[in-house]
Amino acid sequence: MSIVERFLNYVSFDTQSSEETGTTPSTEKQRVFAEYLKEELIREGLQDVELDELGYLYATLPANTNKSVPTIGFIAHMDTSPDASGKDVKPRIIEHYDGSDIILSDGIVTSPQKFPELLDHKGEDLIVTDGTTLLGADDKAGIAEIVQAMVYLQQHPEIKHGKIRIGFNPDEEIGMGAHHFDIEKFGCEFAYTMDGSEVGEIEFENFNAASAKITINGCSVHPGYAKNKMVNAARIATELVQMLPSDETPETTEGYEGFFHLTNISGTVEKTQLSFIIRDHDREYFESRKAEMLDAVEAINEKYGGRVASLETKDQYYNMREKLEDKMYIIDIAQQAIAEAGMTPKIRAIRGGTDGAQLSFMGLPCPNIFAGGLNFHGPHEFCPVQSLEKALKAVVNICKISAEKLGE
Repeated sequence: MSIVERFLNYVSFDTQSSEETGTTPSTEKQRVFAEYLKEELIREGLQDVELDELGYLYATLPANTNKSVPTIGFIAHMDTSPDASGKDVKPRIIEHYDGSDIILSDGIVTSPQKFPELLDHKGEDLIVTDGTTLLGADDKAGIAEIVQAMVYLQQHPEIKHGKIRIGFNPDEEIGMGAHHFDIEKFGCEFAYTMDGSEVGEIEFENFNAASAKITINGCSVHPGYAKNKMVNAARIATELVQMLPSDETPETTEGYEGFFHLTNISGTVEKTQLSFIIRDHDREYFESRKAEMLDAVEAINEKYGGRVASLETKDQYYNMREKLEDKMYIIDIAQQAIAEAGMTPKIRAIRGGTDGAQLSFMGLPCPNIFAGGLNFHGPHEFCPVQSLEKALKAVVNICKISAEKLGE
């Protein structure tokens, strides 16, 4: 089976996760895919294949060298985003893309004018959707690349490698992917998540992240007789939003710039709630952003008296650079692997999070490597065939170089 066939088979499974269920995995359809993968890994000759009760799948490719080599791992997630349907995905391959608009279906067009990254893949073979679902390269491309690499290594015993562990988890898209990952069972010195985007990317920095919920309690009075009586929670909510920097939002920032992002506002005169996410790569700035939001809430309380507004924040994950700065050999191996596969390594900071960040803080150093898909979480998602093949080569090279550099 080719990597393209494997990937197209995987995207036929609907594995959308859900924030609403409170279960692990959050949707039963993820377990259906996990059961399929379990049987496939057994067929492909992997050992120690285990699917636990929470939907986490682990397997081993034994070492084929007499050297003492640290066990390394590769990780990808099985779920797709709740942002767009992953049911009945209908992929097709556009061969030798010529740089023009791609008509997915009536009225749905993927254009390089809106998605200029398409032009970076002119002449390549693009896997696209029919415009009604996402594709699922995030992260079934990663799964396909890892599985295909394990098959390739078994077919080429001349490539020496240490023990390799693979792990496929549910619920990454709702921030829960690493929560039940059994690091002790995984037993690796370090690992890589295959969950990045453009070819050549290596990511060992990500946002520090927190959620914030502000509740404003007002007092509803007939508007005709409201003077000095009404406290309009909805209007105060808009006032509070204006107290935060208008040029520090997702739509006005890039690179290492952090932001406040208002994700939801709902309520009435009597009670209004605002939901935010707070992001910054720099830990000190991250803490100052949380303090700035608290200052805004306290200013509202001082202006309107009492405890009109309350704030609840929750840290979600931290910048994995903190855990990788003294282990840069892990990044060096990935850079060499990518270069030897004919690509230019690109060190990028993630403007988001990754299972690797949480795993790094749990004790498993885990940078992120490209998987090759683009425009995730929507119907304009696409994945070049050549990117799948390059990521496969990168995984194989990491296994080979790790044995060469770290073997004793």
